[in-house]
Amino acid sequence: MSLNSIFQYFVPKDKKFFPLFEQAGANLIEMAKLLNISVNSTNLEERKELSKKLEDLEHVGDNITHQIHLELGRNFITPFDREDIHALASSLDDVADFIHGASNRMQLYNVEQPTQPMIEITALILEATEHVAKALFELKDLKNIRNITDSCVRINSVENKADYIFDKAVADLFEYEKDAISLIKQKEVLSAMEDATDKCEDVANVLESILVKNA
Repeated sequence: MSLNSIFQYFVPKDKKFFPLFEQAGANLIEMAKLLNISVNSTNLEERKELSKKLEDLEHVGDNITHQIHLELGRNFITPFDREDIHALASSLDDVADFIHGASNRMQLYNVEQPTQPMIEITALILEATEHVAKALFELKDLKNIRNITDSCVRINSVENKADYIFDKAVADLFEYEKDAISLIKQKEVLSAMEDATDKCEDVANVLESILVKNA
């Protein structure tokens, strides 16, 4: 057992890093919900307003990440390896960036009518962020390894579904879409959405690494 692992039993786990990770998880769910509402809305003004709210929440995520990095600088003793805390914070920030990026591309490219694959992948983003948040909540008690592992497995499954939908949607675009500009716009939006699920899988990979080191 590492020196840090021994010290972690004397660290108040609920006052520093774990609450910040839980805040990050809750923020991702809220972002995913707004994106989901946006792609299911036919009101362009509503979607514009939702995009602005998503941008604000992305800034919230940035602030949480910054706070985690500050805590790393202030605290010699951490609940688990410092590099894992950094990696987890960065991967969560990436999820927020790509959720915001998907919304931003829809606005920049004037995507007036989101396609069915966009709607389906957005629903999967929401599902993935819910599993991420659940795993982060369980992280403060590493005795519940099975619960965290289950969430990671579910995140990986969601990412695989998103991959399939993305690949099929892009294939259909090249097969049936005759407008090259529309094809590029749709592909760019779909790519950002699928990347968001990829980043959720990155979070799962970091969590699995933490579990192995603290088993």
